[in-house]
Amino acid sequence: MIYYLGSLLQSAFGPARLLQSYAVLIVFALYIGFFVTQKFLPYFYRFLPCDRGREFTPGKEAAKGKPTGSGVIFISIFVLLSFIFAPMDTTQMAVLLLTWLMMLTGFLDDRSKKGWGEYIKAVLDLIVCLSAALLLTFWAKNNSADSKIYFWFPFITHTVHIPEWLYIIICTVLLWMSVNTTNCTDGVDGLSSTLVLLALLTMGTIFYVILGHVDISSYLLVPNIRDGACWAVMTFCLAGVLMGYLWHNAFPSSVLMGDAGSRALGFYTGICVLVSGNPFLFLATSTIIFINGGMGLLKVALKRFLHISIFEKTRFPLHDHMRKNHGWSPTQVLIKFLIMQLLITVAILGIFFKVR
Repeated sequence: MIYYLGSLLQSAFGPARLLQSYAVLIVFALYIGFFVTQKFLPYFYRFLPCDRGREFTPGKEAAKGKPTGSGVIFISIFVLLSFIFAPMDTTQMAVLLLTWLMMLTGFLDDRSKKGWGEYIKAVLDLIVCLSAALLLTFWAKNNSADSKIYFWFPFITHTVHIPEWLYIIICTVLLWMSVNTTNCTDGVDGLSSTLVLLALLTMGTIFYVILGHVDISSYLLVPNIRDGACWAVMTFCLAGVLMGYLWHNAFPSSVLMGDAGSRALGFYTGICVLVSGNPFLFLATSTIIFINGGMGLLKVALKRFLHISIFEKTRFPLHDHMRKNHGWSPTQVLIKFLIMQLLITVAILGIFFKVR
């Protein structure tokens, strides 16, 4: 909206052309997202459900009784601001809609007195993730010169053709994994949101500086994304909104995002990775999230369906193990997990973009 407004006004007011600068739009989206969320989120506390408590959460800072489900507020702010600042096409609009729907499924679970069953949530996840996979398949074909889908990988200078059926499976699995591992990581004040914030800042920079820039992407031998700058505006917008939420969620938190926030954040992070054309960038954005929450999901699945026991002496999510068995405080968990993810992110990006 702002982008097109700049086009209309620049003939009468020259500086209005800055509204068509993606760098300016990124700054506006980031800062306004932060200030709007930080300022207005507390006004909605009384309308949110209260956390029912986590049965196995150690520590004195019990979440029980705190307002939760605030993802319904800041994800809605993100969607609204994205429409205002990003000159989106139909695919990006559809991604925002699916992100909002993923948030809604989580919020309805947060609001439910008994909570939804695992299988109901799994089916809803599958529907939204499969819908996104089909959408991204259509997008990838339309953005390809020969209407075929390609991935790029480190150590290989050329792109690799991926059949449609395999691309759909990869998208669905990666999105489902991102949603659920991010959800499992949301158990320590500020942990999940901080790790996702790092992922969003990483992907937003990649979209704007590398994949969205013709010369730089050509120099690094990676495919150029024509609307990479628009993806960057949306991603930095969500980063700003998440900063506004984190302002109130930092330990000791006054509000929780619940499944409404964590599931939507995991979903959008997965979308960013898939749009980049390299699914292994998930390692750069979410390695610690995957280890923290994903290994617990694997442990439970193997035990329940195959009667195979692994990591019997390790508590999952891993942040609970570090607090219960190693005496880490919530702040230590946050800082140490963040440091590890930063080290991994820098190493992965260096390898992926230079070793080709």
